[in-house]
Amino acid sequence: MDIQGILEGFATVLRPENILFVVFGGFLGTIVGMLPGLGPATAIAVLIPVTFGMDPTSALILMATIYYGAMYGGSLSSILINTPGDGSAVAATFDGYQMAKAGRAGPAIAITAIGSLIGGFVAVIGFMFLAKPLSNFALQFGPAEYFLLMLFTLSAVVSLSIGNMTKGFISMGIGLVLATVGIDLQTGVHRFTFGNVHLSDGINFLVIIIGIYAVGEILYNYLTIDRPVGKKNKLGRVWITKDDWKRSKWPMFRSSPLGFIVGILPGAGGAIASLMAYSTEKQLSKRPEEFGKGAIEGLAAPETANNSAAVGAFVPLLTMGIPGSGTTAVMLGALVMLGVKPGPLLFESDPNMVWSLIDSLFLGNIFLFLINVLMVGVFVKILDVPAKVLYPIILVLAFIGAYTMNYTILDFYILIIFGVIGLFLKLYDFPIAPMILALIVGTDMEQNFRKSIVAGHGNLDIFVSSPISITLLILTLLSLTYPIFMNRRRKKKTDLNENTSL
Repeated sequence: MDIQGILEGFATVLRPENILFVVFGGFLGTIVGMLPGLGPATAIAVLIPVTFGMDPTSALILMATIYYGAMYGGSLSSILINTPGDGSAVAATFDGYQMAKAGRAGPAIAITAIGSLIGGFVAVIGFMFLAKPLSNFALQFGPAEYFLLMLFTLSAVVSLSIGNMTKGFISMGIGLVLATVGIDLQTGVHRFTFGNVHLSDGINFLVIIIGIYAVGEILYNYLTIDRPVGKKNKLGRVWITKDDWKRSKWPMFRSSPLGFIVGILPGAGGAIASLMAYSTEKQLSKRPEEFGKGAIEGLAAPETANNSAAVGAFVPLLTMGIPGSGTTAVMLGALVMLGVKPGPLLFESDPNMVWSLIDSLFLGNIFLFLINVLMVGVFVKILDVPAKVLYPIILVLAFIGAYTMNYTILDFYILIIFGVIGLFLKLYDFPIAPMILALIVGTDMEQNFRKSIVAGHGNLDIFVSSPISITLLILTLLSLTYPIFMNRRRKKKTDLNENTSL
């Protein structure tokens, strides 16, 4: 742990403008997290043009606070109206809504804030200890290792498309094809530009991201805009009893490291971390029959895990340049446009940026805890804002943001095209994360593959020439075969149960 770096980071974070970004990002993240159909990736995608011209450290702090602020806010709509703000808040509906129906919405919201604070703190401490060693380890990577790392990341994201691996591969393939548009960096050949000079540098992936995450999501939400939502429950006193704390403390402390570890894994994210935490606590509980009926530990565990996972997702992003979630993939694109190259050399070239981010997580978690306990009544009123008012505002911001990147009408057409593509991906249940991740890492993946082939004089043995590359190959194979094995095992178990019942 770099004590001097931590202290210098705090000096940067405590500048007035950065404190303002922490406060603004926390408020915005909480609001976005609680509004069904939106999410941190959408908010960051829409705000990317705003970060142009900003100091990169301040921009990273703003995007980070929006991200984990959404983890706090996502549970509010889950608890009050049984409608999760995004995938990470799904597990909060299991017991949180049941608590609200029983008149305990206040304690439910309080325990999510406490759990998120504990999960965030534990994860930040883990980040401090792991960041530098991981970046030093990543310095041992050559082109072959980086290619295999990106291959493993893509395979992990696809394999997590439970029940939709084929669609996951199709989504990934679209992203890889889009990454080839433009001039080939090694041969100078124009690829898929169709004679349009504006495509010589490739399609602006930030326009694609805004199109899919903002326009696509809004178009999809318009199709369900008149769908009735659950009745909103009253808050009551927003705090917990001694018995609530006694039942929740160990689930929260167990779920913190679990969420952090899951968050580090490429593509896993808060949804998987929260569901794993919920399942684990149900198995360990002395009262498993209460889960799903308003058990406070059934709410505390997943809410702790998803916030811890949000912090964990920054570890591979900053140390290896590999996004750990869909939202950090959007952030990676924004950082590249700001001239920042995340990876192991970032700790040498700009250590202040890394430590400022880590320190901002401490400050942001404290701030978010306070506003989610003291100002929850204000946030809850936002649930009453009609979607027909909110969504057009987001669409306008998306179009303004896309245009101000390059000031070309072509980006308008690209934005609309990928908004429609995003709508169809959503309608036909195609996972979006593999496409976005492939789009962002595709160019580097191709270049590292070609460098490896040149270094190996055309011999593919270079991909099994080091313990790191062999390990990554094994992990890639395991990530692709494990879901198939689990599906077959689940099918056999189902067939066995059916035969037994007959």
